[in-house]
Amino acid sequence: MWQSVGLTVLVIVATILCALLFMLCGWYVVWHLFLSKFKFLRELVGDAGTPQAEAQPSETKTERTAGGSMRNRPRTARQRVTSPENAS
Repeated sequence: MWQSVGLTVLVIVATILCALLFMLCGWYVVWHLFLSKFKFLRELVGDAGTPQAEAQPSETKTERTAGGSMRNRPRTARQRVTSPENAS
């Protein structure tokens, strides 16, 4: 009688531990492959100094200069936004 109860409790505890271990391993893999690339999520978790984020600069010097020149380019007719007064 007590052996069957003990075995049942052991199976339940082992099942819960295996499920938690599986979830933790899945979270670890997903974190390192995908989620750690988002600064917002790293700040939520409190991991602001991951080596991946520090090793990869978010914006290089050439991208900054190219982005600045893109802002100064004249817009095409498709990109222009008409004001409500001009639309009617």
